[in-house]
Amino acid sequence: MTRPDMALFLAMTAGGSPASWLLSIAEVLARFGPWASAGVMLWAGIRRRDERGYLLALLCMAAAASLVAHALASALGYPRPFMLGLAPSHMPHGGSDGLPSTHATVMGLVAFGMLVRRPLRPFGAMAMVLALATGWARIRVGVHFPLDVVAGLGLAAALLTGFLALQWQLRIRLGAQAVIPQAPLAPSSAIAPSHREEPLP
Repeated sequence: MTRPDMALFLAMTAGGSPASWLLSIAEVLARFGPWASAGVMLWAGIRRRDERGYLLALLCMAAAASLVAHALASALGYPRPFMLGLAPSHMPHGGSDGLPSTHATVMGLVAFGMLVRRPLRPFGAMAMVLALATGWARIRVGVHFPLDVVAGLGLAAALLTGFLALQWQLRIRLGAQAVIPQAPLAPSSAIAPSHREEPLP
């Protein structure tokens, strides 16, 4: 199978004789990067209590994004590098298809979701560093092509945009329903003549 990112993958992957210290770092990131991202999200919820509702909604969106990424990968049917014999897999992994990367989709959505929220931007920056580092690591250990990771981040951005647009529409509709029209006050000239004070004789 010919892929446009083949040369980049061959330059980034560990291959058959990798540097042991760099591969060890990549293996740790590839395995535990998502858990570190979840830890950043938990820390954000502890430090910013006023954002907990948003973070909970973002967590639900991340779970939905995982299902979307899995379904899309199965529909597209692009195998992983080790399945094509291009490089050994330096970590145990199943034979599911790899485009887009589910890890990149979920971690990217969490990072983007916190970056667009001003109080959560410091946490979002940390989550984005973790997402990019994990993407590199999974290429390094031979379970993803670079395009898989880029597609996952792009899917995350698209899903988050749809989520925010839906949230905005709901706010507009709920705000419109909350407005109750007030009856205008009758002007003083409309008071019935019988209620006016009669002049003294």
